[in-house]
Amino acid sequence: MPWKESSPVSQRNEFVRLASVEGANFSELCRRFGISRTAAYKWLDRYRTGDVNNLHDRSRVPHSSPGKTAAKIEAAVLQLRQQHPAWGGRKLRARLQALGHSHVPAASTITAILRRHGRLGERAGQPRDFQRFEHPEPNALWQIDFKGHFALDSGRCHPLTILDDHSRYAIGLFACENERRNTVSERLIAVFRRFGLPDRILCDNGAPWGASESPYTELGVWLLRLGISISHGRPYHPQTQGKDERFHRTLSVEVIQGQHFADIASCQDRFDAWRDIYNHQRPHEALSLDVPASRYRPSVRSFPERLPPLEYHDSDTVRVVQRDACIYFRSRPWKVGKAFIGERVAIRPQVDDGKYQIVFGTIAIAQLNLHQQNA
Repeated sequence: MPWKESSPVSQRNEFVRLASVEGANFSELCRRFGISRTAAYKWLDRYRTGDVNNLHDRSRVPHSSPGKTAAKIEAAVLQLRQQHPAWGGRKLRARLQALGHSHVPAASTITAILRRHGRLGERAGQPRDFQRFEHPEPNALWQIDFKGHFALDSGRCHPLTILDDHSRYAIGLFACENERRNTVSERLIAVFRRFGLPDRILCDNGAPWGASESPYTELGVWLLRLGISISHGRPYHPQTQGKDERFHRTLSVEVIQGQHFADIASCQDRFDAWRDIYNHQRPHEALSLDVPASRYRPSVRSFPERLPPLEYHDSDTVRVVQRDACIYFRSRPWKVGKAFIGERVAIRPQVDDGKYQIVFGTIAIAQLNLHQQNA
C-alpha cells in the first residue's frame, strides 16, 4: 500500500473516514490515495469494527475496559491532558467519550480534576459567544494563507495552511522554505489530487495571491483556469479569513509555541502528526464538539492533469492579451493585467449599451465601458 505522506496509520485513518461518508466515491478515493480496492476494503472493514487501533499493523492495548474505577478515569483525564495540554474540560470529555471510556464525568468535573492536579492553564477558559458564519457544504470555500514564519536550526519555516470553511477540516498543512508561487502551486496540486477542487478560494492581498496593480497573479490565473473562483480579504482586516486565523492560533499554541525544530523535514513530521489529531481527534467548539472529519467529504471535481482549453460563446469577441497587458477593442487599448499576458479572453456585451464584461474562462475579470476614457 503506497501511503506516501505522513504515517501509514494516519493515511489509513483519513481514507476510511472519507470513504465512510454517505455518497463517497469509493473508486475515486482509492485512485487519489493510490491504493487497490482490495486493500481499501480490508482497512474499511477493520475500521467498521469500531476500534481505530485496528488500523495499526500490530495490535495495541485498548483504550478502555469494562468497569473502570473513578481513579482510572481520573488518570485517563490527566494522561489525555498531558498529550494535549491546550485542551480544556469540554474537549477532553468529548475525546474520552469518543475513545469509548464509560462513566466519563461532566466537563466541569474534568476541569476540577485538572485544577486539583495543577494542570489548568490560562487557555482553558469559557468559549466566547459570537455569531459564526459558514458555507453550507464542504469545498464551497477553502481559506488559504501563510502563518507567520519562525526560525529553525537550519533556515526558517513558513507554514502554509488550507482550511475548508464548512467543516474546519485542515485540507493541507505544509512546512515551506519560502512563500513563492511555485512552492504554493506544488502544494495545491498535491491537495487537489487528493481532495479534488473547491468552488472558491479565499486569500489575502499579499504575494503570491495578489498584486498591487491587479487582484490577479499568475497563481490566480492558474486557479481560474481550473474553474476555481478567487476572493481576497479586505486589506488590514484579517478577520475576513477568521477561521484560518483561528486555526493559526491553535497551531501556534498546540504545535509551535515553545518547541524546537531542527529543519523543514522535522517540522513537517510534527505538522503531519498534529493535522491528523486536529481533523480526527480534537473536538471543535464551533462544531458542537464534533471533529472536522465528521463534516468533510472530498470534492466531486477531480483535478485535471492537463488544463482544459478555454471555451467561449460564439457571440463573444475573443482577444489575446498582449505584452503590454492590454487587449485592443474598437481601436482602443484596454488594460487587463500582466498575469493574463498571452491568454485568450472574451469581450461580452452587457445590457447597458457600450458596456462589456471581460471574461476569462467562466469568470468576469474586468469591465469595459466605451463611454469612458480608459486609463
